[in-house]
Amino acid sequence: MTLEAAVAAPFHGAGTDRMGEGEFVVALSLDRDWFSPDQAKRLVDIATGRGLLTEEGGDLVAEFDPAAVHVPPDFVPDESILREQSTFERAIDAIVADGMEKREAVAAANRRQRAVGVTLETAAVLVARERGVDAEAVADAAREELLVGDRDAAAPEGGDIDPDDPAAEGA
Repeated sequence: MTLEAAVAAPFHGAGTDRMGEGEFVVALSLDRDWFSPDQAKRLVDIATGRGLLTEEGGDLVAEFDPAAVHVPPDFVPDESILREQSTFERAIDAIVADGMEKREAVAAANRRQRAVGVTLETAAVLVARERGVDAEAVADAAREELLVGDRDAAAPEGGDIDPDDPAAEGA
């Protein structure tokens, strides 16, 4: 919620769901005094990575309805939103946002991991999907981590595997 509120605030102020990146950074750093300009740019990167923002023709476009996000007048985001969350944390956050207690969500992911023998990230995505939580972006990130991990594990020392190389098929 905190990330979404921080991203929604500049759009609230402008009364739109599209604005220039410079305008967005100024709204967060100078107008609201929440972040430095560099931190505001980092927030853009994180929000884009999470699918909250897209870039179109030099503008940032909200991929959610900013007007539907309540930003309390005394709201000040914590700087912790500027650190990249792990795939596991993102999956757990989605489950918690759906109403499950955090401890219960983590325990469910741990049980699922033991039961099926998958990574913790994958287990958390499975728990989210079982609850009907939209975890597609998190699932894509978990899938990518698995694929990168498989390529890294199979790569000869100091090299990458070329997925188009027929010799790599057995790797």
